[in-house]
Amino acid sequence: MSVAGTPAAAPPVALIVEDEPQIRRFVRMALEGEGWQVHAAETVQRGVIEAGTRSPDVIVLDLGLPDGDGLALIRAVRAWSPVPIIVLSARVDEAGKITALDAGADDYLTKPFGVGELLARVRAALRRQHQGIAEAPASVRVGAIEVDLHRRLVARDGQPVHLTPTEYKLFTVLLANLGRVVTAPQLLREVWGPSHADNSHYVRIYMGHLRQKLEADPAQPRHLLTETAVGYRLQP
Repeated sequence: MSVAGTPAAAPPVALIVEDEPQIRRFVRMALEGEGWQVHAAETVQRGVIEAGTRSPDVIVLDLGLPDGDGLALIRAVRAWSPVPIIVLSARVDEAGKITALDAGADDYLTKPFGVGELLARVRAALRRQHQGIAEAPASVRVGAIEVDLHRRLVARDGQPVHLTPTEYKLFTVLLANLGRVVTAPQLLREVWGPSHADNSHYVRIYMGHLRQKLEADPAQPRHLLTETAVGYRLQP
């Protein structure tokens, strides 16, 4: 209950774009149980309209919709909004996941999925939206890893760690997308440039270097994670 004279905070708004009634109902109930205000659409066209009129805090999107591919909705929304988009799809192929993430999706859940994982990813997406890299403090900590972004210094357990310029750039790209999957093509473009788009082994080699320097157990990393066949994630 709010204090007299103080309006209650508005609940966060979610948009579900899903044509399967059972999944739509399942996701709606899960989000409403967490205090979300939920709107729903069954097509790409309606989803774009709802995204524009409801101003959602998160979009949960199926890719296979009656009037087209959900990728069209991602691209349309990304033209004007950074709202987090979490894809739900029965597609398990590598190309489908990479295409969705490259189009602008923030995360990808393969059907079937559990309500706990869905809610955790929604919460993570919302945190990233509210704590974007533009608002990041001068010093950022990820587990035992601490980064001074102003002085470009990195330490683990309080001990300085030397990163090469390429290693540092790779790490900061992952840091800018903290908790979010970044595809190998994205990393190649941002770290090495578009002329290295086919050199995916660069990413594997340098991720190995980062794990050796920053993980307590490089063979079982806790923060620098591989998302099999998709990309990499810096996990807080």
